[in-house]
Amino acid sequence: MAKHGSDSGVYDSEGRFVPLKFEEIFSKFARTHGNALTGDELKAMLKANREPKDYKGWVAGYTEWITLYNLCKDKNGLLRKEIVKAVYDGSLFEHLEKERAAAKKKA
Repeated sequence: MAKHGSDSGVYDSEGRFVPLKFEEIFSKFARTHGNALTGDELKAMLKANREPKDYKGWVAGYTEWITLYNLCKDKNGLLRKEIVKAVYDGSLFEHLEKERAAAKKKA
């Protein structure tokens, strides 16, 4: 239901996860670190995914990815592959809670 133009293609038109498209995000755009995206790499991916004159899709993709980046980037400004995967498999909030709980135990 959340499929829109200018998206990453990680879900096909029937809502199925496409592993090859997921891996393609990192193989094409993660230049600094193979398993994470910098802010600039993320913006390059969004630009590459743009379909001509699909302004609603551009805004939707930008909003989704920049929100994820701002909420989930690590202290080095990297959006890790495991976090992005957690978005797609539905476990993001559970994953974040475990990370925060582990950080509390260390403190």
